[in-house]
Amino acid sequence: MSEPHVPQIEIRGLTKVYQVPGGEVHALTNINLTIEKGDIYGIIGMSGAGKSTLIRCLNRLDSPTDGQILIDGENILAMSKPQLRATRRRMAMIFQQFNLLMQKSVARNVRYPLEIAGVPKKQANERVMELLKIVGLEDKANAFPAQLSGGQKQRVAIARALASDPETLLCDEATSALDPMTTQSILALLQKINQELGITVVLITHEMAVIRQICNKVAILDGGNLAEQGTVDEVFMHTKSAAGRRLFGILPEQEEIPQQPAIRIVFDGESAEQPVISKLVKELGLDVNILSADMKQLNHKVYGQMMITRPDDPQDVKRVMQYLKELGLTVEEVHA
Repeated sequence: MSEPHVPQIEIRGLTKVYQVPGGEVHALTNINLTIEKGDIYGIIGMSGAGKSTLIRCLNRLDSPTDGQILIDGENILAMSKPQLRATRRRMAMIFQQFNLLMQKSVARNVRYPLEIAGVPKKQANERVMELLKIVGLEDKANAFPAQLSGGQKQRVAIARALASDPETLLCDEATSALDPMTTQSILALLQKINQELGITVVLITHEMAVIRQICNKVAILDGGNLAEQGTVDEVFMHTKSAAGRRLFGILPEQEEIPQQPAIRIVFDGESAEQPVISKLVKELGLDVNILSADMKQLNHKVYGQMMITRPDDPQDVKRVMQYLKELGLTVEEVHA
């Protein structure tokens, strides 16, 4: 009889309340998430949504007010200090500002965790060069952080994080200080690490482009609450929350609904280039105006979403909805 499956990270009823003068702030409220081994799991939300609080609770840099965090089935909130130290070594963290030791060379920065762990110098040096090769910086071993670009500094930070052979990489806005091209290269590196080393990646970000480029799962936080979660494809195709619609570009950052009743169509790359609307107009004999349209790259597939005017006659609305559904499109009415 096989053993029951245990998720790599399971968050149950996680709540964090900060006491402030005159009251309290609910940074997180009853968060429930499951992260499987091998996921690249994106946690996204606008500023103040609770993302950084969540990731700090994951490795106990911050202590939750209530709830459980299970790592391979063990509750880290109930661990002794030695157990917690051992667990933290399995969960390396990468920060927005790199946090490098400026007076030490690149090699010494990467070797630092190995020195703390008491790894013999020869073995540690060999490991450092392996890690620098993984991140593409083997020629920068003797350079100092001040001589590096932002992207190179983040690569050093990633190499240092890998030194302890972690099972999970926690990334707190790891690309938000970088330009778009450098961001893409760092995300590609994280994807390579995930695929080749089997390391689970948890990404905190406020940028949907980051989620679209490499994540397979996503959770949307909004004001400390979990707005929605699922595979990136599912959440994009069936966005339920206002926060999700804003982040995916279906709504602007300011809450907004079309000024008139509309029909929203979501379609994948297979149908994205088909003349869906012109065929609809021709075959149903209805005038339909396009209110907005957008195309996005998502997990290396092209997705589109479009808003069209809703016919006045309810029977015509049914005909349009049925016609589009028969084409395999995801369709919903959006009310003003």
